[in-house]
Amino acid sequence: MFVDRVKIFVQAGKGGNGCVSFRREKYIPRGGPNGGDGGDGGSVLIVAEAGVDSLAALSHRKHWKAPRGEPGTGSDCHGRNGEDLVIHVPPGTIVTDAVAGYVLKDLTDAGTQIVAAKGGHGGKGNLRFVTSTNRAPRECTPGEEGESRELILELKVIADVGLIGKPNAGKSTLLSRLSRARPEIASYPFTTKYPNLGVVQVDRDRSFVMADIPGLIEGAHAGIGLGHEFLRHVERAGILVHLVEPEPTDGTDPLANYHSIRSELDLYSTSLGQRPEIVVISKSELPGAADVRKRLSEDLHQEVLAISAVTGVGLNQLLYAIQRSLDERRVAEAKA
Repeated sequence: MFVDRVKIFVQAGKGGNGCVSFRREKYIPRGGPNGGDGGDGGSVLIVAEAGVDSLAALSHRKHWKAPRGEPGTGSDCHGRNGEDLVIHVPPGTIVTDAVAGYVLKDLTDAGTQIVAAKGGHGGKGNLRFVTSTNRAPRECTPGEEGESRELILELKVIADVGLIGKPNAGKSTLLSRLSRARPEIASYPFTTKYPNLGVVQVDRDRSFVMADIPGLIEGAHAGIGLGHEFLRHVERAGILVHLVEPEPTDGTDPLANYHSIRSELDLYSTSLGQRPEIVVISKSELPGAADVRKRLSEDLHQEVLAISAVTGVGLNQLLYAIQRSLDERRVAEAKA
C-alpha cells in the first residue's frame, strides 16, 4: 500500500529522577552523599532512508514514544539513558509541525534526519548539591519531561523525470518498458492510483529516476479528483515528459488534452508550469498518430517525439532526449 501523508504524535522520553543516597560502609562512619544522576530520556529521530518508498509503515501507528531514562542510584551510579526512537521515512518527506503549521525539515536526501522531539534531561542526585556548608544534602531534582508534538509527514516523490498526461496515455506502460518497475497496467483510465518509481539505465555510466505520475484531469489544481495528491509529486521532478494519446478512448481532441494538462500545471504552481518539458506522442503505432504529431508540433513550434511502448519505436530517441535535457539542467544549476 502506498501512503504519502500521515499525521503522528511523537513523545520523547522523560529523564530519570536523581537519587538521594548516602555511603554506608563498615569502618567509614562519615560516608557522605553518593546519590547518582538520572539518565536522559530518549529522543525521537526521523531519518530518511534509501529503499523506503512509502509512509505506509506509519499509517497504522499514530503514537510514537521514546523510552524514559532510568533513575539514579546510590554509589554515585548514573541512571541508564533511554534509547533514541528512530522513525524511518522515504527521502523526499517533509516534516511539518501540525499545530504551528511550519516546516521543520525537508528530508530530501537519504541519511538526512531531524530530532522531532528531544528527550528530557535526567535529574541531579544529592551528590551534586554538596557544598562547603552543606556536607550532607538531602535534595535531588526530578527528571525533565521530554518534548512532544504532533507532526504531519508528507511525501513528495523525488525523481529526475516525471511522466505526465491524461489518464490512459500510456505512462505506466512506458515506465515498465524503460525500467524494472511493474506498475498496474490496464485498458481503462485511472489504473494508477499512486506514483510509481523506476530507475532507467541509459548506458553503463548514466541513469535517472523516472516517476509515473497518476493521470491528471481538468480542475486538478483545485483538488478535483485526486488533483493535489498527484500534483505535489510532480513538484519534485527535474523535467517533465508529457505523453499525449493520439486517439483518446473518450473521443476528446489530443491537442485540447495537452493544453488542459498544461493549464493545470500553471494554475497549481508557476514554477511547475515553467519546468523543462519533452512532448511525446504515445502509441505511435495507431493510424492517426503521425497527423496528431504534426498538428501538435506546429501548434507548439517545437519538436514532438513519437514513441510506441508496444513496438519499441522511438524509445532510444526519447531516452537520449531526456538525458540531454537533464545534463543541460545540471549545468544550469551549477552556474546559478
